[in-house]
Amino acid sequence: MSHTVPGCGSRRTASGARSGRRYRRADGAHRPRRPPPVPSTEESSLPSLSDAPDGPGDPQDGAVAASGGTPARRPRTRLLLLLALVVLVLDLGTKLLVVATVERGADIRLLGGALYLTHTRNTGAAFSFAEGFTVVFTLIAVAVAVVIVRTARRLFATGWAVALGLVLGGAVGNLVDRVFREPGFLRGGVVDFISVFAPDGEFYPVFNVADSAIVCGGVLGVVLALRGVEFDGTRGTGGDAPARD
Repeated sequence: MSHTVPGCGSRRTASGARSGRRYRRADGAHRPRRPPPVPSTEESSLPSLSDAPDGPGDPQDGAVAASGGTPARRPRTRLLLLLALVVLVLDLGTKLLVVATVERGADIRLLGGALYLTHTRNTGAAFSFAEGFTVVFTLIAVAVAVVIVRTARRLFATGWAVALGLVLGGAVGNLVDRVFREPGFLRGGVVDFISVFAPDGEFYPVFNVADSAIVCGGVLGVVLALRGVEFDGTRGTGGDAPARD
């Protein structure tokens, strides 16, 4: 069947027009895609700008090397607080046991006379030193505890964490006695009960667990300071090399 297209002089059959359109659609759908151009051997051998090595002053390269070469260290805050908590629990537990079982002024002989349990009350500093200045030593203990807690955030040396943890636990242990025991707030007597080689502190002043922790932590701190170990774990006289705690 043929017909004349309006405005045109040529005649096309309906079947031919439809077949032509069908052919063009099929030809466009099945037309093969051209493969991407393959670079020649000479072009592929040329260095690319992206492959060029970074300069010595590249900040990203330095940052990656620094982060990959030196692992990030964490503060020893947990170690300090954990050790302080252990000292505090031991100190308070032994004091409660002595107060409940040993009368004040009594002496209990242990280990063949090498150790005596002597229940006394101390209103001075450690080892019954400077009695009568209870409020002063209470305020000092509070200041020491605050300073140690603030220092813990920048503490990276294990040795210093141990030393300050012992001092913190001992200071808080005695502070609890000064706050809550008789004769009153900030003036309470600290419970001392350890006497060595003789009763009633005849050979050495009577002390407690908190006193022992404070002394041990102080001695360790002096040793670390003499060795030049800083809080961040480096040696003050040897540059920035990390110290071996």
